[in-house]
Amino acid sequence: MKIKEKEFENILQDLKQIAHTIGARVRFEIGDFKGGYCIIKESKIIVINKLSPLQKKVLILTSALKELGIEELYLPPKLREIIDELGETQ
Repeated sequence: MKIKEKEFENILQDLKQIAHTIGARVRFEIGDFKGGYCIIKESKIIVINKLSPLQKKVLILTSALKELGIEELYLPPKLREIIDELGETQ
């Protein structure tokens, strides 16, 4: 699937909403790290490097959501396809 550059911002917003739905917080921080899913004091947190390119942010968030388990969650078919395809590239 080919994703247009301008679509990545909308995809990122959709992925952040999914994270919120499953009880995970998404934080954008500056530092020397790639990012990913972690648990801090029993809170699910997905940390993404604020300086990463938009496409990388989407890849990290996609991978973290797959790790958290969103198989049973209803997602629009196009978004499900994006998550499945991008999650495999991580």
